[in-house]
Amino acid sequence: MSSQTPVAEAIPDIPTPEPRRGLRGHPWLTLFSVAIGVMMVALDGTIVAIANPAIQQDLGATLADVQWITNGYLLALAVALITAGKLGDRFGHRQTFLIGVVGFALASGAIGLSSEVSLVIVFRVLQGLFGALLMPAALGLLRATFPAEKLNMAIGIWGMVIGASTAGGPIVGGLLVEHVNWQSVFFINVPVGVLALALGLVILKDHRAKNAPRSFDIPGIVLLSGAMFCLIWALIKAGEWGWGDGKTWGFLIGSIVLFALFAVLESKVREPLIPLRMFRSVPLTAGTVLMVLMAFAFMGGLFFVTFYLQNVHGMSPVDSGLHLLPLTGMMIVGSPLAGAMITKFGPRVPLVGGMVLTAVAMYGMSTLDTGTGTGAMSLWFALLGLGLAPVMVGATEVIVGNAPMELSGVAGGLQQAAMQVGGSLGTAVLGAVMASRVSNELPGNWNGAHLPPIPAAQLDKAADAVAVGMAPVPKGTPAPFAEKITAVAHETFISGMGLAFTVACGVAIVAAAVAVLTKRGANAEAGAGVGHI
Repeated sequence: MSSQTPVAEAIPDIPTPEPRRGLRGHPWLTLFSVAIGVMMVALDGTIVAIANPAIQQDLGATLADVQWITNGYLLALAVALITAGKLGDRFGHRQTFLIGVVGFALASGAIGLSSEVSLVIVFRVLQGLFGALLMPAALGLLRATFPAEKLNMAIGIWGMVIGASTAGGPIVGGLLVEHVNWQSVFFINVPVGVLALALGLVILKDHRAKNAPRSFDIPGIVLLSGAMFCLIWALIKAGEWGWGDGKTWGFLIGSIVLFALFAVLESKVREPLIPLRMFRSVPLTAGTVLMVLMAFAFMGGLFFVTFYLQNVHGMSPVDSGLHLLPLTGMMIVGSPLAGAMITKFGPRVPLVGGMVLTAVAMYGMSTLDTGTGTGAMSLWFALLGLGLAPVMVGATEVIVGNAPMELSGVAGGLQQAAMQVGGSLGTAVLGAVMASRVSNELPGNWNGAHLPPIPAAQLDKAADAVAVGMAPVPKGTPAPFAEKITAVAHETFISGMGLAFTVACGVAIVAAAVAVLTKRGANAEAGAGVGHI
């Protein structure tokens, strides 16, 4: 088999389903139903960050506790995604999706009722696990329901929901925390979950491929979960431990060893968790790498934008979220358009063009400074949204469409896991770039402003504050000195952010080159038959 040949050539044809009548299995209603559930998970990825300070104050949590509220969710989601996709392939995506919706909503309600931070963390982990069940199942349902010529449009709208929910999280979270309480950030998922469940019971139709997996690769699940945990944990803790620390390298090396053992095992078992033959498809492999690189540039860069808007420009969380509306808006507008373009021209040109636009936007964002106005910021944010839209849609179609139908859940989990790894990698690496630039420049900038020297014992603490755009002004500092310290802190932060965005621009250029290797997923034809809409 050629490396360019889709994997499923030898897989028996899946019979074209009978034409659908009524609500059950209707493609566009299926999309609406799964979008409600996906919106919950995507929103919770960013909405909770706004609630963390209020949770810390109300429950008396430590900084480590608050970090675990976010990290526990991220770890559970990232570790379980591919296994959850396999569950959907084995037992049906409808059942898996509905269990994910119910579990996610119940865990959210339990968090709102929690009076101890330890319970919040436990239920956040459960949120991540149920979210992992829900996300790949949603893609599997779309793949099985939509005919090939409409699949890209459906994935475009699906990507629009994820992008809008992710970017809208800070706005919604800020409004709820400011005008209600932190518990409302979680309670809001309960009625949304009830709606998603009701729609799912009425609309969603179960689809199973004839040659769906019949068994579980338990050793493979254990090895892959361990490898993903070690990788994500190392990336999460690298900023705290340092990239040269033995613990960071221990987890990274452990991850490599476990991935290697997983690969060896998968080549020997009868029904592997991830059949390695999937990666003989160059487009599928390129799509996965592209998703990692896109998430690296996007999520890693967006991490600094929030600090820039809130700590340098002094905006509230709600105001900073509103300033990101050009990004959100262009993703909302661009995703369905990208789906239509990809359907007509194939994914390669839109993907390459999207990453080129993303690179240009990242370069433009590297020029932001303390005096940049809303107009210039909006231009670069809008361009970024316009560039990301075809990549979100196209890379997803390339991964899912080049996988066999009976592995659509695994492919969906792979797509989501690639995003999680890329986002964690981007945040960690660009965070290290920022920290290094700040540590190198802060002493010189400080002395250049003729400020009293920072004691060596306090230099690291001051650099940590500057790395997130905050000015380390001691209490009681006279106003003239406070202004100088603030100016130095912001100048140093802007320098670090500019370098981080320059690195992100380079990653986007590499991603554009990888996108050249992508092509339409031939196995998309194995989904729903033509003419069912």
